[in-house]
Amino acid sequence: QVQVVESGGGLVQAGGSLRLSCAASGSIFSATVMGWYRQAPGKQRDLVATITSGGYTNYAVAVRGRFTISRDNAKNTVYLQMNSLKPEDTAVYYCNVDQGTLGKYWGQGTQVTVSS
Repeated sequence: QVQVVESGGGLVQAGGSLRLSCAASGSIFSATVMGWYRQAPGKQRDLVATITSGGYTNYAVAVRGRFTISRDNAKNTVYLQMNSLKPEDTAVYYCNVDQGTLGKYWGQGTQVTVSS
């Protein structure tokens, strides 16, 4: 089993920054892909960014150049640095741990609200 816990959400003004953290514990394997997704009210959950254990990253077009994903493999932790935040970034942000056929795990989510 894998436990996933996010932290770092909050309220920020447009143009501001926030840093999200996600710690995974339990049966974590080296090939795990970790990532962030977000879901705004009334909308589907969408990819924000993912990162492999080797550091390969993938970003949604809407956040490229503003958000940076990173991870600490020794701590099984992934981070999302969010800069130049916009009101449309407002959503619940979820951390995902993808171990392929061994399972995919989600955190409980953390609210990010960007005021205009």
